[in-house]
Amino acid sequence: MPPRPPAVAVLPAEPGVYRFRDDGGRVLYVGRAAQLRSRVGSYWGDLRDRRHLRRMMPQVSRIEALVCDSAHEAAWAERNLLEQSLPRWNRVVGGLEVPVSIRLDPSPEAPRIGLAAPHRPEPGIRSFGPYLGARKVQLAMSGLERLYPLGHAGPARTAGERELARARGGQDTPVAQLVSAVTSVLDREPTAVTAALAALTARRDTAAEAQAYEAAARLQQEIEAIQWVVAPQRITAQSAAEDVEVTAWADDVLVRLRIRRGRLRAWEQETCPEPVPDTRAPTGWVPFLRRNAELAARLAALPVS
Repeated sequence: MPPRPPAVAVLPAEPGVYRFRDDGGRVLYVGRAAQLRSRVGSYWGDLRDRRHLRRMMPQVSRIEALVCDSAHEAAWAERNLLEQSLPRWNRVVGGLEVPVSIRLDPSPEAPRIGLAAPHRPEPGIRSFGPYLGARKVQLAMSGLERLYPLGHAGPARTAGERELARARGGQDTPVAQLVSAVTSVLDREPTAVTAALAALTARRDTAAEAQAYEAAARLQQEIEAIQWVVAPQRITAQSAAEDVEVTAWADDVLVRLRIRRGRLRAWEQETCPEPVPDTRAPTGWVPFLRRNAELAARLAALPVS
């Protein structure tokens, strides 16, 4: 088993995307990781679950990585890049998760929350997202419904739905208040997110203490799903924004991200002895770009072979 190259130790234990290049500069593979260091380092293990990549590894001469602010952001970065170009050793265009949005109907008579296809606006309907992973998003909505039972509120509900709302504590809560609570969480308002996660965590712990382990496991899944949905994410915008290029420079390495219609479409790196005049980082991108330019410079100084 070959030793891990020194470049692996430079990678942070944070989420992100990574790619391998050969000695001709060609991209061999693009992947994503919840923890870059451990995931990339695993390629220098036995690759038991990724046997098809064994023949690729002797060709790897350089590692590049883009650190993201969340695993969800890393998933979008991988998807967007693989939709544009499929390296030789990747097998799936884009990714396995299905892009979805959350549709919130605030109707006072019969409010509802559900899944929807991204970028399909409807009059009077609030849309959140897009998100990756329909199953995760469904779990997130289940957790929100558990706390704020929109689907069982409103005067147009059946007796059974009203009883379920009563059991969940939402019978006497005005619909507008429930809608506002859900909206605040999905808008990533820190206080609302913290309160929702704390409430679900308390219910999980109560279920575990009562040895209702299946219920506790379900609540834990809903907690993790809400964390996925509200995680920081700038790689894919909700609305089609203008095309833009964001760049940063560090120690002779320039990193450039090309954004098209609100989505990352290209991640480029090149040797550059000094900052170029158009090197810039728009508001909100500065920390992201700075840390990635610095990481790119450190990795460039440590070739794999």
